[in-house]
Amino acid sequence: MTTKATQSNEPVGRFLGWLGLRQSRGAPPEGGHAPPFDLVRQARYELAASITSFLVDNDLDVSPANLLLAHSAFSGRNPRLARQVIAQAQSADGIHQKWLDELGEQDIGLPDRADLDRLMTRLETNLESFHANTKEARSVTSDYGTELEQHVIDLEQLQKTGRIVSNLADLAKVMLDRTRKAEDDMRKSEDEAKALRRSLERAKRDAEVDYLTGLPNRRAFEVLLDRHHKEARAACEPLSVAFCDIDEFKKVNDIHGHDAGDRVIKAIADTLARISNDHCHVARHGGEEFVMLFRGLTPTQAAEKLDDAREALADRRLINRKTDEPFGQITFSGGVADVFGYGDTRAALKAADAALYKAKAGGRNRIEIADPA
Repeated sequence: MTTKATQSNEPVGRFLGWLGLRQSRGAPPEGGHAPPFDLVRQARYELAASITSFLVDNDLDVSPANLLLAHSAFSGRNPRLARQVIAQAQSADGIHQKWLDELGEQDIGLPDRADLDRLMTRLETNLESFHANTKEARSVTSDYGTELEQHVIDLEQLQKTGRIVSNLADLAKVMLDRTRKAEDDMRKSEDEAKALRRSLERAKRDAEVDYLTGLPNRRAFEVLLDRHHKEARAACEPLSVAFCDIDEFKKVNDIHGHDAGDRVIKAIADTLARISNDHCHVARHGGEEFVMLFRGLTPTQAAEKLDDAREALADRRLINRKTDEPFGQITFSGGVADVFGYGDTRAALKAADAALYKAKAGGRNRIEIADPA
């Protein structure tokens, strides 16, 4: 039997269902309860969001140094740093890059490179998840908004619908406006996530590339050495390392200036890069020193290959193009060691470095092979 009360509620129920506003009845979610809330994952998202907001809101570079500072402050591992950040944010100057750089020079107990790698990986993962979620949410919101807009048009065209239909139409308009705004906000968030991900990729590359020569830096070389050491050992292949150092480089800087010295470093880097390939890697170790890895070559073979590069450079006569003054003969010395001739890679690098200084003491412009341990 249908009562008047039931009949009067039917139009309301139909309109609410049409608008997707009626609360569904029936069985609880599968399993009888809602899934548990992952507190650890939520904490990670909140940490990543705090770091992201800190960098974006204060117009800061997404650099390794800034990420280390932000992670230390917001993760709770450095309360003193967190207090400094809060105090600066409340000051008249606010947070800016120069202040952050000066702060980074202080001994404030920042995490090491491994922490940075984990942080950047975590941020990249969170950004990928955020990008996918916002894209999906924006798509769903857009579809919902389009359907809702059509419902509004249909409601406005109804005649003699009474006060409840008019109120529902007004409510639908407000919801439509909010839906459109949410869609715009999510689109902007999606664009910001893309930009931040690109910045993270650049920061990751910058952390592994020498800014002057474009070669891998010392940190990147250590990763390469570790990988090739494991692979070469498994394949029973020879593996050699070498150190190279520009001879009498201080004279170049003293006579021609540091800018000219940088150009000489680039010239040496280009010379060594020409002999590199998938099994021969060169990196700038620091200053005027380079380090090389030779996969599949014995120390004697590696020394011969390096000596060819040394002779090619020694035969050139470089000129300071800013002053047209000749640099004179530019040479380098090198030391080579068998990686598997020592207990570990560090010992092999130390042996190659000792062979380099043996070459320096022997007259420079030469390559020496380290004696096995």
